Amino acid sequence: MEEVFLNYRTKDGKETAFIFDKKLSERFGSSSIFRAPKSIPPGANWIDTMLGGVRRGSVLLALIGEQWLDAPEQDRPGRRALNNPKDWVRREIEEAFAHGVLVVPVLLGRKMEQLDPRRLPMSLRRLAECQYERFSLRGSDADIDRLADRLVTQVPRLADLDKRTPARKTAPEPGGGNHDQRGGIGTVHGTVGTFVQESNGPLHTGSGHQQFNNPQFHGENTNYVAGDNHGGVQFGGTRRHEDDE
Repeated sequence: MEEVFLNYRTKDGKETAFIFDKKLSERFGSSSIFRAPKSIPPGANWIDTMLGGVRRGSVLLALIGEQWLDAPEQDRPGRRALNNPKDWVRREIEEAFAHGVLVVPVLLGRKMEQLDPRRLPMSLRRLAECQYERFSLRGSDADIDRLADRLVTQVPRLADLDKRTPARKTAPEPGGGNHDQRGGIGTVHGTVGTFVQESNGPLHTGSGHQQFNNPQFHGENTNYVAGDNHGGVQFGGTRRHEDDE
């Protein structure tokens, strides 16, 4: 289901919408981003699909370029498109407000000024009060990444889809016991020090004497204990200096 709806004027924001779609799809998945040319299936009722895409989403990004405010109607050049209640850019934003969708104005270019509510139709004046973001082609990756980072903190469903979210670590079982350890660097509790690289045998992590029968520790930088842990510790392999990293 689409979580982010891209709202834009074809003449003013088509290329930018494509960039947003590409970058956000890489992070949240293509099916999570609604961009009309991509998201409306052949033969579908495009009116229902467009408005349904707004309602189902969590965020509407209004991509606002230099011509967005005063763009003329296609069939009536002397009239401003925003003044027409049937203007699709206007309808999509109104639909988002009506259904509680988070609306974020994105000002395209560093010179774009914040919207003046007095120049907007009454139904869109809330747009001028929404916290805006900025986007420029020169810093496109950083701008979109910053916006995506902020959206993740606001929209739980986007956080679940975020491919940059670190994998959750599983907490160790309480009370010790026998565990199979593979790879990485860890600590064997008790009187044994650390192990590095891969251990294929069971490791006792409780307290008391540590008994290792024929331990199999492989690779360089591997520290192992042979016998019943009485006496010295034997180190296998060579130790690599930090400068080799």
